[in-house]
Amino acid sequence: MEKCKKTAKQYFAFQWHITDDCDQRCKHCYIFSENNCKKLDSMSWEQMEEVVANCEDFCEIYNRLPYFYITGGDPILHPDFWKLLALLKSKEIPFAILGNPFHLNDEVCERLHSFGCQKYQLSIDGMRETHDWFRKSGSFDVTLEKIGCLKRAGIRAVIMTTVSGTNIKEIPDIIDTVVANKADVFAFARYCPTSEEKDTGMTPMEYRELLAVCDKKFKAYEAAGCETYFNKKDHLWTLYKYETGEFTIPEDAEEGMIYGGCNCGNCHMTILPTGDVYACRRVQNSRVANVFEDRLADVWVCEMETYRDYDKFKKCSKCELKAWCRGCPAVASGARGDFYDADPQCWKEVEGYESACS
Repeated sequence: MEKCKKTAKQYFAFQWHITDDCDQRCKHCYIFSENNCKKLDSMSWEQMEEVVANCEDFCEIYNRLPYFYITGGDPILHPDFWKLLALLKSKEIPFAILGNPFHLNDEVCERLHSFGCQKYQLSIDGMRETHDWFRKSGSFDVTLEKIGCLKRAGIRAVIMTTVSGTNIKEIPDIIDTVVANKADVFAFARYCPTSEEKDTGMTPMEYRELLAVCDKKFKAYEAAGCETYFNKKDHLWTLYKYETGEFTIPEDAEEGMIYGGCNCGNCHMTILPTGDVYACRRVQNSRVANVFEDRLADVWVCEMETYRDYDKFKKCSKCELKAWCRGCPAVASGARGDFYDADPQCWKEVEGYESACS
C-alpha cells in the first residue's frame, strides 16, 4: 500500500447532507436520479448531535480538525438548521453551506455570517435557458442576485458548474457572467453518470479543448486584476498543466507517495440524511458504514482502505502523474461501474492525440 501526503492535512472534510428536502428537482441530482418518488429523508436533532460527536471523535483520534460542508437537498429547509449552526459555533467548528438561492436575503445572510458561515456555494449550470431547464424556472436570475447578498454579509460566494455535453459550449459565457457578478470563487466539475445514464456527452478531446479555452480566459481575467478566484479542481487540470509545462514532477518526489489527486480515501467522507456514510457522494456504490451504527474512526482504517489501493487504477497506475492526478474515479465509476477504471475524459494515450510530453 502506498503512502499518502494527504494524511498530514490539518482539516478533514465531512460533506453532510442533513436533509433531502429541496425546492428543485435538478436533472443531474444524485438524490432523485434513480427514483423521483424517493422518500425525503432528514435527520432528527438528536441524530445531528450524534453525527457531530462521531466526527469529533474521528478527528481527535487522527489529530485532525473537522470541517463541515452542510448541504442537502437545501439544508436551510431543515427545521433545526439554525440550531445546528449554533452548535457548530459553540464548538468553534468551521463550516460552509452548499445550497440553493431561494431562501437567501440580506437578513438571512447576515445571520449565516454571525454563526460563522465562511462560504456559500451556489450552482450555475448553463446560461439562463439551459440553467433553468436543468434546475427551475427563474433560478438563473435568482442565483446571480444572491451573490450580492452573500458578499454584503461577508460570506464568500462560490459558484459551481456541473459540466456535461449539454452545457460544455456555454462554460466560457458562464465564466464571463460569474466574473461580471463578482463571485469570489468559480469552479466546475464534470457530470457523474448514474446507473441509468452512462454517457457524459463529452469526448476526451472536447474536454481538453474546454480546459484550454478556460485556461486562456482565466489567465486574461487574472492579468486584468479580476477578484474572482478560479479553482481548477478537476484533477485532469494536472495533466493539462503537465503538457503545457506549468506543472513538472518534483525532483525530490518520493517513490510510492501520493501528493494530490482525488480526495476519496484521503481527507473526505460524505454523510447522508439516513446516516449512511459514503466514501464519495458521487460514487453511487461507495457506502462504507452508517454513522449511527459505526465508529467513523474504525471505518477509516477498515472499510475506507479499499479506496486507497492506487495500484488498482487500470490506467493511472501506469502513468507518471499517478501521485498527482488520477482523474475523477467517480466519473469512471458512474460511466463504467468501476472506481479504478480509466477516466472517460482522460485524453492521455487517446488514439490520434500526441501529447507535448510524449
